Amino acid sequence: MSGLLKSSIGRKFAMAISAFFLMFFLLQHFVINITSIFPDHGATFNNLSHFMGTNPLIQYAMQPVLIFGVVFHFVMGFVLEIKNRNAQKVKYAQNNGAANSTWMSRNMIWSGLAILAFVVLHFIDFWFPEINTKFIQGDWSGLHNGELRYFHELQEKFHNPVRVGAYVGAFAFLAMHLLHGFNSAFQSMGANNKYTKGLKTFGKLYAILIPVGFMIIALVHHFNHSH
Repeated sequence: MSGLLKSSIGRKFAMAISAFFLMFFLLQHFVINITSIFPDHGATFNNLSHFMGTNPLIQYAMQPVLIFGVVFHFVMGFVLEIKNRNAQKVKYAQNNGAANSTWMSRNMIWSGLAILAFVVLHFIDFWFPEINTKFIQGDWSGLHNGELRYFHELQEKFHNPVRVGAYVGAFAFLAMHLLHGFNSAFQSMGANNKYTKGLKTFGKLYAILIPVGFMIIALVHHFNHSH
């Protein structure tokens, strides 16, 4: 693994693998969260959240892998950005970098930092309280006042308009990040065939629809809570 990460191609390949892993997790996370706006008053969301939150395979195997994937992707992204900037100082001094690349590709580091800030906020909002409840307090029941607590907790988090604004802004940055990152990941994997056009179209749809979907979830809960 260390040998693979020593080369530029190896680092880009590892970055692409971690990106696909995180995009799959993001899709799975969205599928669960979208059920919170179903007209069943959170019943489906509560049941899915309780299953995910108490399943030993998910908690003790998949969750650590996910955390490693998040940390690895961000660290590797910053390493690649620093190396690319150092390698291209002379090139940028001689040429107009903006003429040879898109705005999104030149600003991946900033969208990445915005997303990282959101991940920290999301951990503070949801993950840290869950860890405290389950592993410190030892309460795996998922109950509060005799009912599953997940839907109510989600609604409470989206009551504050500042927090909702932060979530919406973060997902806007995520959309910009994905618009470049999705296709970049496929290129790093060597995808250059008759399916390339279809992959690009799928990438654009994913990069727009998933973040917009998360925005809608936050806004629906906020305005439902306000009435």
